[in-house]
Amino acid sequence: MADDGRAVLSGGVRALGAFSGGLDGIVAATLLVEQGISVELATFSSPFFDDARGRAGASALGLPWRGIDLTERMLLLLGGPPSGFGGNMNPCIDCHAAMFEELGSVMLSEGFDFVFSGEVLGQRPMSQNRQSLARVAKLSGIGGRLLRPLSALALQPTRPEEEGLVDRSGLLGITGRGRGVQMAFASERGLDYPPPAGGCLLTDPGFSLRLRALMSAGLLEAGTARLIGHGRMLGLGGAGFGIVGRHEAENGVVESLAGCRPVLRMASLPGPSAVLVGDPAGLPLLASLVAFYGRAPAGSEVPVEVGGAILPVRPATRETADTLLVCLRQSAT
Repeated sequence: MADDGRAVLSGGVRALGAFSGGLDGIVAATLLVEQGISVELATFSSPFFDDARGRAGASALGLPWRGIDLTERMLLLLGGPPSGFGGNMNPCIDCHAAMFEELGSVMLSEGFDFVFSGEVLGQRPMSQNRQSLARVAKLSGIGGRLLRPLSALALQPTRPEEEGLVDRSGLLGITGRGRGVQMAFASERGLDYPPPAGGCLLTDPGFSLRLRALMSAGLLEAGTARLIGHGRMLGLGGAGFGIVGRHEAENGVVESLAGCRPVLRMASLPGPSAVLVGDPAGLPLLASLVAFYGRAPAGSEVPVEVGGAILPVRPATRETADTLLVCLRQSAT
């Protein structure tokens, strides 16, 4: 022990952090770096969240970083999360547990001493209350090796604290939704941080409606999950949907995510790009919707290109298009 009663840190302590790139994660990582701990950061990606902000945040901090693809785990969880869903299609508790389980495997295989996160007790009423944090730690399989530096003083000591790997007195006891302590900490150290961002699509009500429709039709997989985050989604009857771009940039995104699925475009007029998901019997209807959204003259027959072939169709009516619209996500890009 040091003269002031604090634990003396052992040399070569290594910590692996779950890091989204936001203010909380930046503060958590910095708290440990200031204790002389070697910190590495990891950000997860899937069709529902990406790792871009985490990569940028780690670069700004000058810390080693890795991306981890959680797609397969997420698709399995959506079929029936043990802890249930949140307000929408977000299995937050089981998602967090899966993330920490992945990091726990890395911890064991690469010799890290513990895993940490920027979670704050009470910041999210359902997924970050005391019971949920404890459940996540238990389900992840790493238990006492999971440290939450921002709320450590409001939680029971973890093994890294008990073993003297981390100086508990140098951690924080933040609770609730306020960000004042974190902002002051960052300001004192000249740390830049991004504004709060949208985060996971599974918490978005519009995206959740699309996802439920996709799952009900038995069409959920990584490619379709990415597609429904863009454009207009229209039900074509049976197990078929169309994703129709709303502007030139979105057309490019939709086409880039098409994979081997049929892509539809106006053959002789400017207009949207569309991708057929599922039952090919919906192609003629989707082609008529492409003509409608492309503002082809009502009642006229226009050519729509489908995978190199030409399909002559008459534009759908506004009433038909509005009826088939699954949900128009205002935030879709």
